[in-house]
Amino acid sequence: MRATAVTGRRPLSRRESEAIGIAAQRALNDELETWPKPGLVSHVDNGSHADMDAGLFFRSAAVLQPFFVQLACAGAAGGDMNCLRHLGLQAEKAMLTATKGVNTHRGAIFGLGLLCASAGASRTNHFFTARPASLGDLVVQKWGSDILRGLATLNSHGTEARLRFGVGGATGQAAAGFPHAYSVGLPALKLGRVLAPNDEEASRVQTFFALLASLDDTNLLHRGGAEGLAFAHEQATAFLEAGGVGQKDWKIQAARIHWSFVQRGLSPGGCADLLAITIFLDSQEGV
Repeated sequence: MRATAVTGRRPLSRRESEAIGIAAQRALNDELETWPKPGLVSHVDNGSHADMDAGLFFRSAAVLQPFFVQLACAGAAGGDMNCLRHLGLQAEKAMLTATKGVNTHRGAIFGLGLLCASAGASRTNHFFTARPASLGDLVVQKWGSDILRGLATLNSHGTEARLRFGVGGATGQAAAGFPHAYSVGLPALKLGRVLAPNDEEASRVQTFFALLASLDDTNLLHRGGAEGLAFAHEQATAFLEAGGVGQKDWKIQAARIHWSFVQRGLSPGGCADLLAITIFLDSQEGV
């Protein structure tokens, strides 16, 4: 979609920016409070991680909330990628201080940070004569080319796997406007609400397995290589084809897969980030 910058912007109100930051924090906490989520830390257990627990993730999310507010304000003010990256690095430093060096949310800072900036920009009604169809589209239009030029490259195991295996990873998802969240995550969330009415955790489990079945998760590639990724795809696909959270014993089946991931040391962190992104998009766009 071609969009033209226009004048006459209005400032983002403090209430609006804080609401965006709170929604991002809530998305992280909702992602954490989703179980079974194969191999990952949750409010129930630590998954494949000996150095992380739910308390650490809750503290990290709380520390990050003010930075999500700042990123929303930066987006509303027309901040470029260098501006957003500077705030993201500050957020990462605060995270590592709060967690004593444990990387709980680096990928989420990147993805949710961009979407917070996009949400801030979308509320000022001044960047485009034709409003982008989604927050993801706005990310592409404002920052996509800079992301592809490497200004937002993540220094992580996921990045190493992305380069080694030639997959898009978090950078590719962001530069394309988070297509997996829109084409897989949000439809799965809606389906989960049909399969398990009045059970948002079950809907999030359905969403997670849909993402797991289709995403080339670089964290899985780092820990388990191509074999680990294939195993994850197979297990998630089998769960979905059996009915997902519509199965009477869905939680038992999902837990079985969870513990098989733990035994193999697999941890699909990219899917966790996309689950949080999906939850955030659902809160902001009501798709």
